[in-house]
Amino acid sequence: MSGADAGTPALRVTISDVAAAAGVSRATATRALKGEGRFAPETQERILEAAERLGYVRNTMAAELAAGRTGTVGLMLRDASNPAYGLLFSRLQEEAHQSGLDLVTVTIGADEQGAKQVNALHRLLGMRVAGLIVATGGISAAQLEPFADQVPILRAGRVESAGRIHTAHYDDEGHGRLLAEHIVALGHRTVVVLAGSPDASYPEHLRALAMQEVLTAAGVAVTMISAGARPEDGVHEALAAVRAGATAVMCASDYRQLAVMRAARAAGLRVPEDVSVTGCDGILPGADLLGLTTLRIPVEAVAAAAVETMQQLLTADEPEMLVRRSFTGTLVSGSTAAAV
Repeated sequence: MSGADAGTPALRVTISDVAAAAGVSRATATRALKGEGRFAPETQERILEAAERLGYVRNTMAAELAAGRTGTVGLMLRDASNPAYGLLFSRLQEEAHQSGLDLVTVTIGADEQGAKQVNALHRLLGMRVAGLIVATGGISAAQLEPFADQVPILRAGRVESAGRIHTAHYDDEGHGRLLAEHIVALGHRTVVVLAGSPDASYPEHLRALAMQEVLTAAGVAVTMISAGARPEDGVHEALAAVRAGATAVMCASDYRQLAVMRAARAAGLRVPEDVSVTGCDGILPGADLLGLTTLRIPVEAVAAAAVETMQQLLTADEPEMLVRRSFTGTLVSGSTAAAV
């Protein structure tokens, strides 16, 4: 290869190249590779052989754009380094593949706000996606609803009150109630509830309110701590309440639960002998080995419902009624909460 050749990027193989190599028209090559039309077996074989030899790959997105719409669904996903979002992403991909849908994904870090969220939304819509699945709370209903006339929009994982956004979501309030009922059954009478503020984590906020409702109805003294987004936020206040007599700390996520357990150990407190600690999510690797008392959220069911619902929305002859599908997880009793 000459120096000039080495510095020249390879040209992309086009359908015209395939047609020329096979000795047919561009239209014939296009129809043959799409599986359309009827051709002599030797013609079909010659076209396929030329495409394979030249390394031709059909630009499906461009073809669908030319037709005015793609068969691809956009996915806005929160940072997949979080195990719950990582599992949701993999399950959505698997369900979409089995259903014949293609997903194009934009991942948004948990700390990104405002313009970056909107830009990510616009990038997906600019690809003329057929539908949009939103698996992040970082973009609001007010930012999504203006596009609901263009494509069906479904929020996966999180509840949504907006009147034009479909959902397949976790029953966060139900999860909070199940965990609180477990703590009440264990006999705890003074409990701390530690969760993110509504701005930090709306699902955690919903879980915490449900916990408070059940605990208060059972006559339990409750200390509510509304914290920031970091797992360690609010932990100092929670342990102060334990020193003042609380026997359990109910955390609205497993990450917060681990932060409380680490701080308790550093303070010389034993879990669950000195303080019971619960979490919620049940997705953390090794949660079973740690014996976490938590609630396993139904990621698989939500992913399956999200893809199934989106497929129904895309194939409906008439606009579908608003779809709201809620899924409740399973209590994991574990060993970090004990009777008193």
